[in-house]
Amino acid sequence: MTVKDRKRLPAIEYMRGISMLGVIGIHIGSQYLSNPAANIHLVALFEIVTRFAVPIFFFISAFGLFYKLDLSTEFDYGQFLRRRFKTVLIPYLTWSLFYLAHDGWFYNVGFPAPEYLARILFFGIAKYQLYFLVILIWFYLLMPLWIALVRRITPRGLTALLIFQIALDYFSSYNQTFNAYVYSLPTDDWWRWFLFFRLNWFVPLYIFVFILGGWLAVRWEEFERFMRSNVAPISIGFVATLLGMLAHYYYIIFIRGLPAEAAINIAHQLSPIGILYTIAASIFFFMLFSTVDFGAIKKALSLFGRHSYFAYLVHPLAITYLVLGIQRAGLLLTAPVAIGLYLATAAISLTSAAAFANIGKTIPIVNRLTIGK
Repeated sequence: MTVKDRKRLPAIEYMRGISMLGVIGIHIGSQYLSNPAANIHLVALFEIVTRFAVPIFFFISAFGLFYKLDLSTEFDYGQFLRRRFKTVLIPYLTWSLFYLAHDGWFYNVGFPAPEYLARILFFGIAKYQLYFLVILIWFYLLMPLWIALVRRITPRGLTALLIFQIALDYFSSYNQTFNAYVYSLPTDDWWRWFLFFRLNWFVPLYIFVFILGGWLAVRWEEFERFMRSNVAPISIGFVATLLGMLAHYYYIIFIRGLPAEAAINIAHQLSPIGILYTIAASIFFFMLFSTVDFGAIKKALSLFGRHSYFAYLVHPLAITYLVLGIQRAGLLLTAPVAIGLYLATAAISLTSAAAFANIGKTIPIVNRLTIGK
């Protein structure tokens, strides 16, 4: 069997859906923290348990790129960029301009001046979830490098790459001298913008997770056998790293005496345990969705995965208006309200995605602009 003949993997679609739901959880958690009496355990569920959600998208993206890529043939870089830019760049620009116009009206700040518009679009800060598309574009631009790496890298090389990413992310996140230097730069300085928004473009911060996805994709048959014969160790690895994330979070609150907001800003996905948690979660969910028959739940998982792209892009809009409704109703963002906010956001985002997909069948440009299809 050639790589072109490989079967479709529903597990990838299911993982997209789980990741999208995790991202919504992170953003609902940010809203819930506006409550000074927020329950720290619910914060942990929203903000710590879900921390695999963003980096696992890099794993999935790389896996999808390499799964049917024949490394023995010449890579058509031009065709690759044209196809990928249609699916990422056009939706990115569409949603960025939409959010700039909407938020300019909603918050009464107007549309940004041209000199700032260029920076906003370059760094992906028109809305808080859009940065992912910018760094994904950078990964696409460097695809020949990733192909060369995946072709040649050995398990020992992967281990070295993991150590490199852990060290780099630790320096980026926790080195006080470096971060003090970034904040000391003038606010309009381009160099400050490059350093401050490094998570939006600096691909080495996520390089191991991406390369691992590609490396496992080209070795799919071996990876599948590994998952089926190592269900228990994979599950234990996932639980152990999750417990490590939670232990880090609770240590910061109970031992260091810092508030929950500080804890989630320290115990994040680029911490050493956060990187290991992402890797363990990537392999665990792939194993789970590849080996377990979920029966009727498959339809829900498939729905989440199929519409995850649009839902990911639209969910901040749902959060904005739902929170506005909560405020106008005079409600506090208590734990039950926060859980309801999460469920409502997920439901509205998925319903909107399905509705727009149907509209796109009649008016194709709608899908081309919003999800690049």
